[in-house]
Amino acid sequence: MQRWRAITLDLDDTLWPVWPAIERAEAGLQRFLETHAPATARRFDTLALRQLREEVSADHPEYGHDFTWLRRTSIARALRLAGEDPALADPAFEAFFAHRQQVDLFPEVPQALAQLARRGPVLALTNGNADVHRVGLGAHFAGSLSAREFGRGKPAPDFFHAACERLGCAPDEVLHVGDDWALDIEGAHAAGLASVWIHRPGHPGKPAAARAQPWLTVPDLAALVEA
Repeated sequence: MQRWRAITLDLDDTLWPVWPAIERAEAGLQRFLETHAPATARRFDTLALRQLREEVSADHPEYGHDFTWLRRTSIARALRLAGEDPALADPAFEAFFAHRQQVDLFPEVPQALAQLARRGPVLALTNGNADVHRVGLGAHFAGSLSAREFGRGKPAPDFFHAACERLGCAPDEVLHVGDDWALDIEGAHAAGLASVWIHRPGHPGKPAAARAQPWLTVPDLAALVEA
C-alpha cells in the first residue's frame, strides 16, 4: 500500500455473490407483474424474461454495457407483447432494482473494506448496476464509476484510465482489485494498473491463456488487508 496511492474495487462477486441478489430481484419483479400486469406475468415467467432480456441485448449490442437499459427495455417489450401498458416498465424496473441492492456481503467484507478505506481512497469500478450507497457501503468509497455511466466497461483500458483520473492518480499509482480474470486482471494490466485477484473457493480458476501477472492472489479481502 506504500506503492499505490489508491484502489479501484470491483463489486459483484468480489464483495458479495451476485446471483442471490439477481434471483431476489427477479422474484420481486415477478411479484410486481403478478399484481400490476397479470397478463405479462402469465406469459413471461422468470426464465422467459431472462430470454427476452438476451434477445434485447442481441438486438441492441450498443447497449451491452448498460444493464439497467437492457432490463427496463426487456420489461417494456414483455408488457407490449402481453397487450399491457409498457409505461409500467419504469415502476416494474424499480421493483427489480430495489431488490438488486439487497446483497449478502461476504463475511470479511465490512471490516476489511473499512480497513482498506482508512489507508487511501477506494473507487468502485463496476460493469454492473449495483449502487454502493444503496447496498450500505457508500461511506467506504471515495466514489464510483460504472460502465453505464462511462459508456463501456471493463476490460476497456479507457474505463480504467477514467477511474484513475477521478482518483487524481496515474495508472501505475492505482491497484485494481477484482474477481474476474478477463475483466479485472487482464483488463487492469492492459491499462497499466497493478492488480489483486480475489479468487474465492469454488470460483472459476485462471484460464489456460492467462497472460497477466497479478501482484497478489488472495482468497478474500481480509487476506489483502493482511498483505
